[in-house]
Amino acid sequence: MFGNLFNEMQIKRFDQNNNPIQTVNVPIAYGPKQRYIERELGDPTALRSVSIVLPRMAFVLSSMSYAPMRKLNSTLKYKSNFNATNKEFSSVYSPVPYDMNFTLSIMTKNAEDGIQIVEKIVPFFTPDFTVTVKALPDLGINLDVPIELTNISSDDSYEGQYEDPRIMTWDLDFIVKGYLFGPVTKTKYVTSAEVNTYYDDGDGNYDLDATQLFTGNSNYQTSNTIS
Repeated sequence: MFGNLFNEMQIKRFDQNNNPIQTVNVPIAYGPKQRYIERELGDPTALRSVSIVLPRMAFVLSSMSYAPMRKLNSTLKYKSNFNATNKEFSSVYSPVPYDMNFTLSIMTKNAEDGIQIVEKIVPFFTPDFTVTVKALPDLGINLDVPIELTNISSDDSYEGQYEDPRIMTWDLDFIVKGYLFGPVTKTKYVTSAEVNTYYDDGDGNYDLDATQLFTGNSNYQTSNTIS
């Protein structure tokens, strides 16, 4: 979900007259930015004949912490629709709230590309942006998950000679206020109930008076009674 927010992003490059001359796709992948920086600086000529390495983005889950302020009732259950064929339904207890810290890294070779990407992201977070997630599609559970932008930093430092490869990076820190679900269980529901009634015959014994068979539908509503 987090990576899809920044998928299919593009930037434009312009000539000296501010006319667009190139549209560049910005790929995104999971992993620390150091992996891509080392790959580019280690052998910058090896990949040039294959594809454009930069600009690109990478994101990583850095930490998680329990969020007690968003705690729900532990005994609350989410249930699916009843399955009349198998005479069962699925259920799961309320999820546990967790704050997940993500870092989105933007790597470019020039300042213009980096600023364009940042400008396409930052205005949507004020400071948070809410998305609807299909948490458990089988149970029809959709959750609104706020994503908060907490910090933006950039780095333009590099070592070596002036003609050596240069990589500019932007780091955007986010908090995803998500939830974690436990296992989904399947439970059979009662389709019929047989009720025996007894009467006291006066001698201290109870004799069977009648037997009633109650059958019902998936909404627990009685459909017929047999005496």
